[in-house]
Amino acid sequence: MRNIREVQKSIEYELKRGISLEKCKKCGCMKDVLERIRSFSLRDENLTSLYKNVNEWLKEIKTVEYKCLGCNYCYPAVAIEMFYSNIFINKNRWPFVAGDYFAFCEGTGCPVAVSTLASVELANKLAKIKPEGLCIVGKTETENIGVEKVVRNIITNPTIKYLLLVGKDPEGHWSGRTIISLWKNGVDDDMKVKGSPGKRPVLKNLTVKDIEAFRKQVLVVDMIGEERIDRIVDKIKELSKRVYECCGDRTCLHMGEVSDAQEIPVISAKSVVKPKMDKAGYFVIIPQPDRKIITVEHYSYDNKLLRVIEGEDAKSIYMTIINNGWVTELSHAAYLGAELKKAELSLKLGFKYIQDGA
Repeated sequence: MRNIREVQKSIEYELKRGISLEKCKKCGCMKDVLERIRSFSLRDENLTSLYKNVNEWLKEIKTVEYKCLGCNYCYPAVAIEMFYSNIFINKNRWPFVAGDYFAFCEGTGCPVAVSTLASVELANKLAKIKPEGLCIVGKTETENIGVEKVVRNIITNPTIKYLLLVGKDPEGHWSGRTIISLWKNGVDDDMKVKGSPGKRPVLKNLTVKDIEAFRKQVLVVDMIGEERIDRIVDKIKELSKRVYECCGDRTCLHMGEVSDAQEIPVISAKSVVKPKMDKAGYFVIIPQPDRKIITVEHYSYDNKLLRVIEGEDAKSIYMTIINNGWVTELSHAAYLGAELKKAELSLKLGFKYIQDGA
């Protein structure tokens, strides 16, 4: 990976050469690239120099007379490729939201996102092949939270230009058909996807701005039901090549803008040295492999045995304890659930269970 300062100098060099040409001052390529870079560099204190120069070059832009001239060497396209490959992807914490997917984006050259809908194994197979042009692939099983994650990861990566839908559409949820409806129709005032056949296609964690950015940025390609790997790989390669058709040259890249997706607080977990004591008492967990049960002894803090709870699995035991009010601290309940699960696994896998101190 190149040093960010060196990358900035290279980007500035390409843009300076371009903006010195009269044709570039009237070209949509140059204007779009300068605006994209300014939008991102404004939010990063390490890119102050780049932001200042780009801001000055934008003042030299004249009325746009053509979207793209198809030049053999496109200065802004070369600059934006360096920007996305060396700065954007590494500093913008992408993928933006966590999920069950495989991401391969290296900046440019991978404009295709693939959702395998309910076909989980299909996503695994495509990830192993990693066909040229593939940016990210994963399942989408629900018509609300699942669709929201697809949208958020797309609009925070302007290199993605196509969303390919393959695999089985989950019955009832119809996440694939919901995505198509969202792309074609948008949402109503209640954030419900217009025309979706899903049970509850309400996108509570997106904004209208997010949705419009998604609809503008990508072309949704419907191959729902297709599970043949060769067909899907061929389509990914075909879509990847389309990005460069404007100039007939791989340096001509028209990227979308970096969307300011709604920020959700991310809290870093911290270890608690001394958890709060539970006034309801403490528990001793004893797996009994010969009986295939777990015995839990409940004691008061003066070591008096209050009761004994027995069960075959962790959930039935901790729900019995919670429902009877024998645990009153959330941290104690969390600890108890984790320990009981360990005890259950010891019965199934045959290892010796040792209870951790609370």
